[in-house]
Amino acid sequence: MDMVDQIIRLALFEDSGLGDVTTESILADSRSGRGIIVAKQDFILAGIDVARKVFATVDPELKCILRFKDGHKIQKGEVLLEVRGDLLAQLKGERVALNFLQRLSGIATLTREYVDTLNNPNVRLVDTRKTTPGWRTIEKDAVRAGGGFNHRFSLYDGILIKDNHIAVAGSIEIAVALVRARTSHLMKIEVEVSNLDETEQALAADADVIMLDNMDIDTMTQAVALINGRAIVEASGNVSLDTLNAIAQTGVDVISCGALTHQARSVDLSMRINAE
Repeated sequence: MDMVDQIIRLALFEDSGLGDVTTESILADSRSGRGIIVAKQDFILAGIDVARKVFATVDPELKCILRFKDGHKIQKGEVLLEVRGDLLAQLKGERVALNFLQRLSGIATLTREYVDTLNNPNVRLVDTRKTTPGWRTIEKDAVRAGGGFNHRFSLYDGILIKDNHIAVAGSIEIAVALVRARTSHLMKIEVEVSNLDETEQALAADADVIMLDNMDIDTMTQAVALINGRAIVEASGNVSLDTLNAIAQTGVDVISCGALTHQARSVDLSMRINAE
């Protein structure tokens, strides 16, 4: 069972694992019907296949017809998905499917707004690990659906030496040396810095990527000039739609933005179900 399957099963158990007293009282006998999920606003779609898997998990006999793919721009009033089959199964899957679609599409929609605002092919907009616990896989998929890119997925697939690591090690030089001695030569080493002195230390330690954390624009500009192409430069902290282009104009290569996931608002959807 993969991560998405586990998330879906947990969400379904949370919602109806002990039964659905309302629907089971109304539908004493099996009946078939048709359900449609309808957009109540314009947005960028994400999570459509997750929603399909929700219904398939409830009842593999349900037939789902997907009208769009992740990344498509949806207009208010359009039907995203059609479900045919057992009404009890549809009603049990309704809220869970909507929850996934609404949340993930909200992330894709906000990401697209950031990407359109940035409009700079030389700067890559990436997400962070500030995701809903358990949902990281699908939330990072939603960022890609919106046109953004992913930073590291977890602690195992990317090296990022942060301020607390440096405090524990004693210095940037020591922290980088310890990591380099233990890890593969194929992995880049990224170091978080907060001022120009730390930037110089990261350069001296031959960091592959230097993250400029919570720097003001003037200091960031000086740091980029100091690095001068000797490392990939990432900007992080205080990133918003209002500051995005000013940060990009400093010459950084990457902008990481936690807001893509932790500040996204769910979109408005509804499901309409009718007996046949």
